[in-house]
Amino acid sequence: MTGDVTNLRQFRKRQARTAKEKQAEQNRLTFGRTKAEKSVTKALNEKTAKTLDHGRLDRAGDDGAPDRNKP
Repeated sequence: MTGDVTNLRQFRKRQARTAKEKQAEQNRLTFGRTKAEKSVTKALNEKTAKTLDHGRLDRAGDDGAPDRNKP
């Protein structure tokens, strides 16, 4: 007639821990990237920024403000 006594607090904690582990695994699959992938992305971003900066047209003394002395 008597079965195993289950501590509900421990059962809830175990259940919550299992749910968190499942969520963590899903996040690793969705968002996780290897160090090599991150370094490749960083290198590409730096190269793009460098290319854009080198193509920028800068005029001597041009700070982006309009010149008030010109007609």
